[in-house]
Amino acid sequence: MPEADLRPVIAICAPEHADILEREFFRYTGDYDVHLHSTPVAMTADLATLVAQGRQIALLVTESVLPGVPFFETAGTWRSIIPTARRVVCAHIDHFLRQSPEFRPGLAVGKYDAFLLTPRGARDEEFHTAITELLSDWGSTVADPEVASAKIITAGNDPLVVAIRDYLDRMGMPSHTYAPDSEIGRRILDELAADGEEITLPVVWSLNRQSGSVRSVREVAARFYGRPEQIAAAGEVQDVVVVGAGPAGLAAAVYGSSEGLSTAVIEAEAIGGQAGTSSMIRNYLGFPRGISGMRLAQRARNQAIRFGTQFTAGWPVTSLIPGAPGEPHALVTDGGSIRARAVVIASGVDYRRLAVDTVEEFVGKGVQYGAAASSARSMSGRDVYVVGGGNSAGQAAIHLARFARSVTIAVRRKGLEETMSDYLIREMSYSPRIKVLPCTEVVGARGDTALEAIEIRDVETGAVQEVECAGLYLLLGAQPHCDWLPEEICLDAKGFVQTGRDVPTEHWIEGLPPESLATCVPGIFCVGDIRAGSMKRVASASGEGASVVPLVHQYLASLA
Repeated sequence: MPEADLRPVIAICAPEHADILEREFFRYTGDYDVHLHSTPVAMTADLATLVAQGRQIALLVTESVLPGVPFFETAGTWRSIIPTARRVVCAHIDHFLRQSPEFRPGLAVGKYDAFLLTPRGARDEEFHTAITELLSDWGSTVADPEVASAKIITAGNDPLVVAIRDYLDRMGMPSHTYAPDSEIGRRILDELAADGEEITLPVVWSLNRQSGSVRSVREVAARFYGRPEQIAAAGEVQDVVVVGAGPAGLAAAVYGSSEGLSTAVIEAEAIGGQAGTSSMIRNYLGFPRGISGMRLAQRARNQAIRFGTQFTAGWPVTSLIPGAPGEPHALVTDGGSIRARAVVIASGVDYRRLAVDTVEEFVGKGVQYGAAASSARSMSGRDVYVVGGGNSAGQAAIHLARFARSVTIAVRRKGLEETMSDYLIREMSYSPRIKVLPCTEVVGARGDTALEAIEIRDVETGAVQEVECAGLYLLLGAQPHCDWLPEEICLDAKGFVQTGRDVPTEHWIEGLPPESLATCVPGIFCVGDIRAGSMKRVASASGEGASVVPLVHQYLASLA
């Protein structure tokens, strides 16, 4: 096959305005193979041929008027042929206003990813911003990205390698894996051997030349971000240290550093927290086409860095030592300690464990806690199950449906309406690959070297059956981990941090509760999912992160 034919395909159906779309998509021809079709029949036939050839199809573009065929049925056919491609409807100005009421509901159920006005002249960068965002979104999901920020040398796809790739995906760092005897594998291993390093697989190499053997995901993170003790010069005290880099922590970092506070962030795992695992968040303010949790997190991180925030990752805080009145607090990690006048707890929550021994045996071998984006690609043509009834479960199911043969959401409740946003329920209902199995729980798993089947039980009848399953994604709700917090911090009965009026009255000062996001310890605040009474939504977490900064300012002013 000629090298040009290895380019991903942009397929366009333009019965009426081929001249416009051909002109506009000419700018992509250096990196993409643009196929222009004058009829839906030709488009359908070409897509089938491309799929049979094993070609990558990145984007499907169609005019909003398809003479002689029903539009939505035809678009559905194209989606069934290539579900991984991003889909755009372009409406000419002659049709845009008239068709908007008919076409916009299709966005809510995922029939297409964008409904755009066809450019009316040259350099319509609003149009091309939408196109490039969709191409970028597609590129982040392909199994072999063109540009890899990290290379992993491994003899097999063991659970550690799966976890490392998922971490790198969440950090916005595309990766490739290479066998030790491959050309690239040999070169990297020879370089390490020349440096005298003892080599055990896997080995991770990154663009910043931080190469070496790794034994955990946190070791990878530490290589990229350094040790916490390196954040501040010896003896320097930060104005505020944020523990956790999910939406709440990132918002606190952006607003804190932008308002002149010396700000540092300590993250135990990947920047973005649980939200960073979301394949597509469609109801976040200001992103009409949606945004992946990873991209939202990386944009926020870059924004915070621009204002001076210092980040470290891979070092969970092991203890928080409150200072004496007016004195700095200390945050202790295995990579050193940081002192801060104010602390914002934004460490979020983890997914609850299923507590089924046979299921736990396959974690990293087909079983995932959370929506591991990297593993979704390996589910192509296979049957997968998602356990959970919240928005994270719905987002995971929609993303998996681009690859898997079938996606089943198992939920103990009788439905999803009480726990999942309506837009996700409607989008899932449109996908023929997704079904919901109510009143169901997972009670067992089976497989040889990887997951092959699970046992599910009807919670009403008690009946148990075994079903084939290559991937099990567990998104079981929030579980706080506050064992690193001092006993002075008040927790509720479920282990969440209490703030404001939720703090028991015996800890109020002069009959007054702490400020709304303040704990009972002066100078220590809490925002996001770990806070008792929080909404467990990205937007509300971001709002709390922004709202806590004036309280930090107020506290710091009281120390002066």
